Amino acid sequence: MKLTTDKKILIVGLGLLGGSYARALVKKGYYVTAITRSRSSIDYALSENIIVKGASFVDPALVGEADLVVLALYPHVLIDWIRENQHLFKPGTVITDVTGVKGMIVDKIQTMLRTDVEFIAAHPMAGREVYGVQNSSDAIFKGANYVVTPSEKNTEDAIELCRDLGETLGFARVSSLSPKKHDQIIGFVSQLTHCIAMTLMTCQKEENLQDYTGDSFRDLTRIARMNDEMWSELFLLNKDALLHQMTLFEGELNRLRCLLETDDVEGLRDMMRYSTERRALFDKKAN
Repeated sequence: MKLTTDKKILIVGLGLLGGSYARALVKKGYYVTAITRSRSSIDYALSENIIVKGASFVDPALVGEADLVVLALYPHVLIDWIRENQHLFKPGTVITDVTGVKGMIVDKIQTMLRTDVEFIAAHPMAGREVYGVQNSSDAIFKGANYVVTPSEKNTEDAIELCRDLGETLGFARVSSLSPKKHDQIIGFVSQLTHCIAMTLMTCQKEENLQDYTGDSFRDLTRIARMNDEMWSELFLLNKDALLHQMTLFEGELNRLRCLLETDDVEGLRDMMRYSTERRALFDKKAN
């Protein structure tokens, strides 16, 4: 099933990601509406032509007309929102999300959801260190990854629609992982990296470090500016996978420590060469 421009799209949660989705979709001719708690966010989005219509409350008309609903909400809020409002969906509605963990939500939602609507999970691997629709931009999708996380309960039509959404938004790569595999990988490439950046900022109490640092420290700690409400929830929901990745990281750090303690120059250089080779695979290629 393709995401054609005759389909009406509702975005619930008009923050950075929700607003960026809306910007990208409206630019390509889609009919996009939004529901979010902040009236000022709705007013801003309307004034900037980011959405066609919007409400700061659960408007039955907006929910009932939507063919595709994108839930840009925290995991616990997402589950509650579906539980309380699923009676408003019209039959055949497809629902997707933007949350950073899947194992703890996909089964819950698919188990409680009406049988005539479908939830297909996805994770846009894009963002900025600022928040709110005022900071939204479809440029954050350029060069980024979009991961669809289907379960055995999903239909091929819904999976295709979700993949097509990622392509329409402008993501460079659209891939698929099971919810469990997704959480294992995200525990490493996203959550562990945030843990490292955060602990770099908290482990050294020297004052006025900002006066002495270079680009390497600034680059490495860019993501240390964290939304504590969101990230603490994500860490705890994916605790087992994240703890496993921490153990692996600690093992490598200890190996590096041993190489230093024993003056093992060749060991150090081997580790550095392997790091350099692997890092080259992650460089975003210019279009």
